Amino acid sequence: MIKLVLTDMDDTLIPAGHDGASDYAIEGIHAMQAAGLHFGPVSGRQPSAMGWMFRNRAECFSTGAFCNGQVMFVDGEVVASHATDNAALMRLADYLEHETDDTYLKVYSLGDDFWDNDAYCVTSDPERVRRAMESGGNAWLKGEEAPCRPVVDDAPVFKANIWSARSREELAELRECVAAEVPELSLVFPNNRVRLFDILPAGWDKGCAALELARALDLTSDEVAVFGDSDNDLPMIGAVPNSVAVANANEAVTAAARWHIGAAVDDAVAGALHQIAACAATGEMPSFMRQMSTTGFDVTNV
Repeated sequence: MIKLVLTDMDDTLIPAGHDGASDYAIEGIHAMQAAGLHFGPVSGRQPSAMGWMFRNRAECFSTGAFCNGQVMFVDGEVVASHATDNAALMRLADYLEHETDDTYLKVYSLGDDFWDNDAYCVTSDPERVRRAMESGGNAWLKGEEAPCRPVVDDAPVFKANIWSARSREELAELRECVAAEVPELSLVFPNNRVRLFDILPAGWDKGCAALELARALDLTSDEVAVFGDSDNDLPMIGAVPNSVAVANANEAVTAAARWHIGAAVDDAVAGALHQIAACAATGEMPSFMRQMSTTGFDVTNV
């Protein structure tokens, strides 16, 4: 029986271009909670971003893992957090400053309670920020402007990313260079569209966070279902038996997931939430986790 659902947000629960979770999705979350189950977003975004994504329904994100799993909540309480090394981030910023002219480090200041939303760009060259923000892959990200500073400050960092005007293919090459220069950090694409990397401490990811949340709730891994679509979801997809890819997931996530449902644009995850909630009374698995084809892939389109 599924007792905890963890889902990526962008292009998984919420389709590209939509202004938050649908009413149907929120109803599914409420149905799960009414049945005594837990739901949580597992997102690269910071906790403060969850308000608009869930129409300010705080109960929808009182449990979850944020900043790619670096900050974890259960029932509104912080249960664990993992900061990124400031010195490693500064070395990364220096590398980008000297080796590129269109790429920069962005650091977010979440405050002591993780709910702040201040950010700054670690560069002395505002032009590189403009170039990265105006590139075709990032121009749609409005309201992401931030002041420039020459150094990473001393406050603990739980969210940081790299913004760039480069193509995703060029960014994949840059990731290899960064891995050699700053091995303490791990870079992941947050979705299948943007020209940026989220930065995590090497060895920590969404999969670690999913297992941490399961432990905090005294659940086994087979009582957890995870939903995802892109590279930063892969560790989570591989962490538990009941992993689910949406139809718009990239090839790697599609291949790694055990179960497969419809696309984000069709509110497929919301449909899955309703199924899971309905199964709580009987202890059964939802139908999309019971129908398999001869190839070993499910055939359900929730």
